[in-house]
Amino acid sequence: MSDGRLRFGAFVAPFHPLNEHPALALDRDMELVEWMDKLGYDEIWLGEHHSGGWEISASPEVFIAAAAERTKRIRFGTGVSSLPYHHPYILADRIRQLDYLTKGRVMMGVGPGSLPSDAYMQGIPTPRVRDRMDEALEPIVRLLNGETVSMETDWFKLQEARLQLTSYNEQGVEIAVANQVSPTGARSAGRLGLSLLSIGATSAGGFNALSTSWQICEEMAAQHGQTVNRRDWRLVGPMHIAETREKARENVQWGFHRWSDYFVNVAALPLTPPPGVDPIDAMIDSGFAVIGTPEDAVAQIKRLQEQSGGFGSFLQLGIPWADWAETKRSFELFARYVIPEINQLSTNRIASEHWLREHNAKFRGELQAAVGAKIAQHAAEKGSTDQIQPEIMEAFVGKPGG
Repeated sequence: MSDGRLRFGAFVAPFHPLNEHPALALDRDMELVEWMDKLGYDEIWLGEHHSGGWEISASPEVFIAAAAERTKRIRFGTGVSSLPYHHPYILADRIRQLDYLTKGRVMMGVGPGSLPSDAYMQGIPTPRVRDRMDEALEPIVRLLNGETVSMETDWFKLQEARLQLTSYNEQGVEIAVANQVSPTGARSAGRLGLSLLSIGATSAGGFNALSTSWQICEEMAAQHGQTVNRRDWRLVGPMHIAETREKARENVQWGFHRWSDYFVNVAALPLTPPPGVDPIDAMIDSGFAVIGTPEDAVAQIKRLQEQSGGFGSFLQLGIPWADWAETKRSFELFARYVIPEINQLSTNRIASEHWLREHNAKFRGELQAAVGAKIAQHAAEKGSTDQIQPEIMEAFVGKPGG
């Protein structure tokens, strides 16, 4: 099991419906970052996509640089940098610059890229993207570790390459490998001793794979002389919560069906519900999504903990299901009620209240007696009780004969 408190954040592609002004949509992404920073979330991951019309973040590095200036403590991850699309030296150097601009608050998520259309438009065959990711990942790790790297593949060449800047702090930049159903991400993370980012953790395939993903990661780490830690394992899942299940369901009617249509018919991801089944019901009943209350969110996280054997961070998938006001409210309810329940932040408060309840009669009696004695002393010094208002005497000493 993972030790210590869970960390919480969001994984934001982002997704934006086509009927919105794109500049205002990106402004809202920035506002979400500021809101999460204010609410005490630990981290947010920003995506890279180049086609499809909805996921309008071509450069997570640019977004992070701007967002870092508006926040105090939240950490930022590229969610993810698509390695096949970039020369590894240039990408590593950009991450190092962000390391300094954010004062050590940047993390690097890496993956092959989720939209085949992105690769197609760059002339990269879809079967090659995962090979390219593997080829680029090792030199990036070495460069960010301060090494000098020389190597050549069929698509890039490094000649005595080294970064000009060492890491901002001694911890360096954390690198997390995206993982879904296939073992590719877990194998790469273990082989290089990196973090693991399970993006589809609540999908049927992703959830079932949780029981083996970390095992694969640990086995690969052992084979290559590396160490990995469950605290560095992040799980991603969609949630929208409200005060009641009925209200949550009403909220998501705003944008759920547009998003579902994009996911199934544009991004071509396997989320089609069975025939005749309401897609919202299918999402909830399958365990893929939480559309409910803070209690439902707590239950989902505990379900993931049991299935996985323990992890370090849970990231809410950033989704345009509800309007902006209700989306912000969902993140606030999660911060107010889910995080303290999972991390048992109120344990001592609850114990303190319970203890006082048990001893209420004792302390109330002692307080009444102490105040009553002072009232009587004052009256005695004045030589009369007439100066003491009856209701004051009654409040602290009690009714005559009571």
